[in-house]
Amino acid sequence: MTQRKTAIIGGGAAGMMAGIFGAYAGDDVTIFEKNAKIGRKIYITGKGRCNVTNNCDIKTVIANTPVNGRFLYSALNRFSPSDTMTFFESNGLPLKTERGNRVFPVSDRAGDVVDTLLKVSRRAGCQIVSQTVTDIVISDGRITGIRMNEAFLPFDKVVVACGGKSYPLTGSTGDGYTFARKAGHTIISLKPSLVPMETVENIPLECDKLLLKNISLTVIDTLTNKKIYTDFGEMQLMHYGVSGAVVLSASSHIRQMQSGRYRLEIDLKPALSEEKLDARLLREIADRKTNDYAYLLHALLPKQMIGLFMQMSGIPSHKNCSEISRTDRKVILSLLKNFPLTIQSFRPLEEAIITSGGVDVKEINPKTMESKFIQGLYFAGEVIDVDCYTGGFNLQTAFCTGVLAGEN
Repeated sequence: MTQRKTAIIGGGAAGMMAGIFGAYAGDDVTIFEKNAKIGRKIYITGKGRCNVTNNCDIKTVIANTPVNGRFLYSALNRFSPSDTMTFFESNGLPLKTERGNRVFPVSDRAGDVVDTLLKVSRRAGCQIVSQTVTDIVISDGRITGIRMNEAFLPFDKVVVACGGKSYPLTGSTGDGYTFARKAGHTIISLKPSLVPMETVENIPLECDKLLLKNISLTVIDTLTNKKIYTDFGEMQLMHYGVSGAVVLSASSHIRQMQSGRYRLEIDLKPALSEEKLDARLLREIADRKTNDYAYLLHALLPKQMIGLFMQMSGIPSHKNCSEISRTDRKVILSLLKNFPLTIQSFRPLEEAIITSGGVDVKEINPKTMESKFIQGLYFAGEVIDVDCYTGGFNLQTAFCTGVLAGEN
């Protein structure tokens, strides 16, 4: 029997895994990556540490995939988070589990994840080519090959795994959607997910890139007056609004962005109850009776945030601490426990960690990742309309859909 020739378009998480498992299945595999190096986006995940998966069961992954989670059922049964961990550890990359069951390499180096994928793919027999695929070639309802500008290369199977449109500098420029449309597929409208957000309030320049550690963040939908998300961790104030880990996670819970609809409430002192914080405020005020209000805030906040806090409180900066009334104290206490910011919009798609939207899952066979329209055309990873929360779930989705596409 003639060996089947498979082209993988995209050398990221999904594409590398598709290549490896395609080669394991006996295919002659070529991985086409437009960048000089594979895995460019992997290098920047998890702040350069790479959260490879979440140490949980399949049900939990699906619960953390708000858009088309059930589509992943077959892929996750074939290659679960446990399988992901076994794959990397059996190939020489020790892993560790941290808060929220997030799994990282023990080395804390995303580059080690890329190196492992590269090593395994080469060992499996994959050829890696640093060139751009410009077109897929279809004849009589089946894949016949690809084009690189004018050059035609024959292939029996093509896996489109070239990502979404977020972080275009990593190579995710939306090529996969073009290939899918040409094949007759529907593209669900694209929008950013896991993305910084702009605020209605003007953030002073001195607050730009200010990291707020150990805060609690709550997102309120003012239309329904319901809390839609709560998290604890780090965030950043930016000149345009907010960013950081808890903000990116919060963004994926905002499904219908409307300016002014969503309010962030930031607890700047989550370790203290209101009663204990009020008692501390009274002590700080008593110790600084001859100082002004601005000086008092130095004991409670990062220096860069004091101007913004005073602006929000409406209390004059020069007001003496001995003149701070009970009403003033309640305002300060309220801001420390519920500092409000109003969301105006998401930042541009190019700044998002992942793209929400993509190839309609109704047009893909969930048991194989093959197109229902074109024989030999498969999809894997972010190009598919599947959207996960943070915590390793997006990479797990890339890995399991890549495995299923590759070996089928």
